[in-house]
Amino acid sequence: MSRIVCGVDLGGTQTKIGIVDEQGEIILKRIIETRVGDRSETIVSRIAETISSVIKEVNVDRDTVLGVGIGSPGSIDRENGVVLFSPNFPNWRNMELKRRIEEKTGLKTFLENDANAFILGEWAFGEHAGCDHMIGITLGTGIGGGVIAAGKLLIGADGFGGELGHIIVEPDGPTCGCGSHGCVESIASAPSIGRLAKEMRKRFPNSKMFESGPQPSTKQVFQAATQGDEAARLVLERVYRALSLAIGNYIHIFNPRYVVLGGGVSRAGEPLLNGIRKCVERFTMSSFKGTYEIILSQLFEDAGIKGAASIVFYKFS
Repeated sequence: MSRIVCGVDLGGTQTKIGIVDEQGEIILKRIIETRVGDRSETIVSRIAETISSVIKEVNVDRDTVLGVGIGSPGSIDRENGVVLFSPNFPNWRNMELKRRIEEKTGLKTFLENDANAFILGEWAFGEHAGCDHMIGITLGTGIGGGVIAAGKLLIGADGFGGELGHIIVEPDGPTCGCGSHGCVESIASAPSIGRLAKEMRKRFPNSKMFESGPQPSTKQVFQAATQGDEAARLVLERVYRALSLAIGNYIHIFNPRYVVLGGGVSRAGEPLLNGIRKCVERFTMSSFKGTYEIILSQLFEDAGIKGAASIVFYKFS
């Protein structure tokens, strides 16, 4: 058997753990409840036990296991494997996740921000694997990003680079979770889309967005828009503009071949993609026309596990 890696997609609700081979195939996968309210030691033990269990179940020589890759939300110290802060884990501050997992499993462990893991997964296993110039944008509860330039993951002087969700697109816009105003995350993340939709209720009380209640989901907003709903169209017009402004900046700065969209919001599919594609050209110089392509990730539900596994494959590449 070829070399394999255990990928851990650490989430606030669920943690997905899988064995991935060098071709990006998931040999075995387990999904466990994270239970963020538990003590950190309990959470780590549950993850470590599942790692050991799936490795035992695939019945391989442990020498073929390169290590464990963990994609974690929040700010991390990748050199020391420490979760400095994560909004999904409010009780985790300076959490030595790498050391704890290594002690419990005996396997070399690597930690990376989950959005960086996403673009590493695209670089290793995505539709355009091996491309030296790619940007990944995760559209979910927050907006994250990762950049591959000249075949290398860009992380910056202190390892905090690539915070693409905090490009400011509306200087006087909504307050963002980071404390700033008008970040693209404050307009185009899933909760922000829901908030923008809710604000339309007084003006458009009969909007299709509110047929299931006063707090529409992102899915309901997109569905209403496809049915010609004016309120939903106005919400998404603002979302597309914010994303396109941000992506236009990324294109000017990084000159990528591909901008890959992932995360829960990306499940809106072609309407989202077409809305951004039509708008982004307004915010890019003509000399960049034809140099980039905005696409949806094809890794789907396994993007987190494959991205986490790719952290290890990247280290050994």
